[in-house]
Amino acid sequence: MSEGDDAVTGPIDTRSLGTDVPTPAGQDEPIIVAEGIGVKASWGHIYGPVDVTVRPGGVTLLVGSGGRGRTALLLTLAGRMKPTSGRLTAFGRTNKAHHLFSQAAVADIDEVDEIEQTIRVHDVVTEQIRWAAPWYKWVPQSRQDDLERICRPIFGDYSLPSMDAYVEELPELTAALFRIAVANIRRPPLLVVGGVDRLTRVDSAHKLLQRLVEVGRDQTVITADVNGGFADLPLRDVITVDNLTDDEFVRIDPAERI
Repeated sequence: MSEGDDAVTGPIDTRSLGTDVPTPAGQDEPIIVAEGIGVKASWGHIYGPVDVTVRPGGVTLLVGSGGRGRTALLLTLAGRMKPTSGRLTAFGRTNKAHHLFSQAAVADIDEVDEIEQTIRVHDVVTEQIRWAAPWYKWVPQSRQDDLERICRPIFGDYSLPSMDAYVEELPELTAALFRIAVANIRRPPLLVVGGVDRLTRVDSAHKLLQRLVEVGRDQTVITADVNGGFADLPLRDVITVDNLTDDEFVRIDPAERI
């Protein structure tokens, strides 16, 4: 999926008003309200000012060109970066990035969850289970039922990867779903996923977003797409954001993240 020009900030897409969008009963109070947030690094402007409101449940899709600006915005909305300007209220607290951090999982963003390609699926699953377990608990090598438990909520009816497969051998949709599954092992209230337009095939991007809509029945999901998603999918909100740097992608310095 190719990138286009930054669009001008506008009203929420009318698809967000569809009656089939999963909405928690009686819970329409925003969980995130970002007002004029922005990030500047030591070497210059990354993004902002940006206004974003995220309501609970479903998929909130941010429309904007890919690159370091959009990546930094997603990391900010997951509590992995602190805005250097503006006001960010999330889960009842204002400008408390660590609180937001504890409520969110981040997936399919290389700066956070990139997986070593020359490693087998069962090793990744084992490592994630160990990270999620109490420090005193011994965690043996993962088994097929662990893969099923962790991955099935994300994969749905799609085939799970083989436990012995190398990550680098996985098809792009399988690889993306796998990264999301292992990053989401805790299943916190918020799941932030790198842009669906990272996938090279439109069909794969559609299937990925379709799976995120299903995940949005139990969690709030934020993702991004330069093309605005797909008209046949019931998204919670589609929000165009501007003021994103769209230069050639430069990896974000770890020092700029929490």
